Amino acid sequence: MKNTRLLLGAALLPTLGAQAQERPNILYIMTDQQGPQVMSCAGNPDLHTPNMDMLASKGVRFTNAYCAFPLSGPSRAAMFTGYMPSQSGMIENEMPLVDSLRNNTLGTLVRDAGYDCAYAGKWHVNTLSIPEDEFGFDNIKDNGDIGLAESCVEYLKNRNRKQPFFLVASFINPHNICEYARGQKTPHAKVLKTALEDCPNLPENFAVSPYDASVLRFEQQQNYRLYPTTTYNPDDWRQYRNAYYRLTEAVDAEIGKILAEVERQGLWKNTVIIFTSDHGDGNGAHQWNQKTALYEEVAGVPMIVCLPGGRNAGTVSEALINNGIDLLPSICEWTGAEVPHGRPGESYKAVAEEGSRGQDYIVTETNFNQTAGTLGWMVRTSRYKYVLYDRGQYREQLFDMETDRGEMRNLAVESKYQEEVLRHRAILENWLKSTPGPDRQRHLRFIPE
Repeated sequence: MKNTRLLLGAALLPTLGAQAQERPNILYIMTDQQGPQVMSCAGNPDLHTPNMDMLASKGVRFTNAYCAFPLSGPSRAAMFTGYMPSQSGMIENEMPLVDSLRNNTLGTLVRDAGYDCAYAGKWHVNTLSIPEDEFGFDNIKDNGDIGLAESCVEYLKNRNRKQPFFLVASFINPHNICEYARGQKTPHAKVLKTALEDCPNLPENFAVSPYDASVLRFEQQQNYRLYPTTTYNPDDWRQYRNAYYRLTEAVDAEIGKILAEVERQGLWKNTVIIFTSDHGDGNGAHQWNQKTALYEEVAGVPMIVCLPGGRNAGTVSEALINNGIDLLPSICEWTGAEVPHGRPGESYKAVAEEGSRGQDYIVTETNFNQTAGTLGWMVRTSRYKYVLYDRGQYREQLFDMETDRGEMRNLAVESKYQEEVLRHRAILENWLKSTPGPDRQRHLRFIPE
């Protein structure tokens, strides 16, 4: 099947070359560990992100976008394979991609459809930099933010103009907040000491909800290297939030260098630009740092899609997006590449272009493999968010996303919401049954009766 696909792609190249001007270029800009509200265009007054704001002004900003799995390696594996991490086996960082998928990833699909594909920056599926001559992309810059934007600008200046391009610009920051929390140097951007009175205040959901999942505090105690904030006082958290926002502003400035070249060449006319992140960060909400938990700040991601010619510029969509598994079918639809059989994601092309309703629900999964191994799932529907962990007190949660985006009132403990709890349980159970994975029978046993 693999050889048939490659031969078909080669046979179509002359035809695709003639259509190159009809198909858009794709520019995929990704940060690392940036939450959905960590942009000034999202209404956050504690930082200034003019380049992300520019993208929002020229595109469609999605307010209900989530990652497939709130950890870098699994999240990125979902993007470039189109499978949920529990399906591909990529359930923690540093796991190698299985051989059966290595020549059937997003880059190879788009390359075989006639695109020039280039990758700059962090890969992490599983190596930090993308290997040469693999996964369909030319490596134009190894992992690291310094010089990444410049390599993308150089590529855009010297690209093969007979082919449309698919360029990935994958930045590390604001991921350096991990080093900051450990008292280490931040290698890809500097964070200057700031007077406390100039630091952001604590978030409204700083307190841990009395009916929060108890297993999260257990996991937090298992690994001080990941969660050094367990000894933080409120002032420490304010300094943390300040550092996080400054690191985000630093990566925003780097993104601006690429957008300046897009402007110089007039690429807005025939380029789809997608901006997102691989997952978020607790940023002090519920006194959480890092990722892996299913809090909004962690599982949610920024998501902006700029369409060619400024179509639907400046609009905001509440459509549900899984930025992991939904990326592959979306890019394939824009580029004319074939979506391989069995990929569970849904294209958001029509959602961005036509304002269609999109999906009824999405699922995010997690696995605390780096600590005690807790499993968890999130089901997001139009109004509610359902969370289930495999152990602990209050492991089942339900939140009203219209009135409680900060997740401070767990409705699962109230009898009047049991109908919604049961409905969301059923959605998760059906999803587990219809999305095959090597451990599904064990997963299904965690659904409450």
